[in-house]
Amino acid sequence: MGHDHGPSAATTGGTLSGTYRNRLLWTIGISTSITVIQVIGALLSGSLALLADAAHSLTDAVGVSLALGAITLAQRAPTPRRTFGFYRVEIFSAVLNALLLVAIFVWVLWSAIGRFSEPVEVKGGLMFAVAVGGLLANLAGLWLLRDAKEKSLNLRGAYLEVLGDALGSVAVIVGGLIILFTGWQAADPIASIVIGVLIVPRAYGLLRDSVHVLLEATPQDVDLGEVRRHLLAEPGVVAVHDLHGWTVTSGMPVLTAHVVVTDAALASGYGALLARLQRCVAGHFDVAHSTLQLEPEGHAEEGGALHL
Repeated sequence: MGHDHGPSAATTGGTLSGTYRNRLLWTIGISTSITVIQVIGALLSGSLALLADAAHSLTDAVGVSLALGAITLAQRAPTPRRTFGFYRVEIFSAVLNALLLVAIFVWVLWSAIGRFSEPVEVKGGLMFAVAVGGLLANLAGLWLLRDAKEKSLNLRGAYLEVLGDALGSVAVIVGGLIILFTGWQAADPIASIVIGVLIVPRAYGLLRDSVHVLLEATPQDVDLGEVRRHLLAEPGVVAVHDLHGWTVTSGMPVLTAHVVVTDAALASGYGALLARLQRCVAGHFDVAHSTLQLEPEGHAEEGGALHL
């Protein structure tokens, strides 16, 4: 049996999210500042939309803090009991981020419905001014995480939360302008509902991708059928079975397989054959961590029916 440890998350100084630790710290500071300003503005203006956006900003701060905590844990070295270390903590953090977003959506929707039956007078000018400040701060957060969202589920969750908060600020700005120029108070709870609706697709996408990893499903960018075809195309390979692929954490796909080879191929050099097959997997599918078990012809039949 052989394995290959290439330039994966484990060998490049931890998870991909670790590269962006300082940016996450800045994002937490920005989100926390936005939350404080928006809460004060909501209390002074009477705006539910501002309060909803403040709750969303607070969720951003909490969610990014969870991401940062997960990154810190993920840097801990593997042990005999945890052979992959704490890399999977990042995925649990992404799930918590998604659940927090769902909770905010439910609260915003419930509060907005109440405002329709019991209207509250809102100061549109103050609502507008605070929302503009929130939007500018969120744009700064988006700039900090602009190139991180494709690197890790954790970082994607942080980016999407800040993006959603920025869009929420736009909704509050529009609601504030409507109230300021027309006096239509219903614009405030409507803006709140818009903020809530913006949360749903992001929460769903993040939760879907996180559960995909937790279920150890095949990485979305790895086609096991293609992996099998490439291995079978290598000289000396006659069959591939027990082929599995999964993701430990973002940027760390893993693949295992039993490869049946001819006696002549084994006789020509076990190490060279194994290295060639591992290069095939790493080169074509960007899977740096692969474990391949080489078996001589006849071995698989003795063990029973072949598996996927």
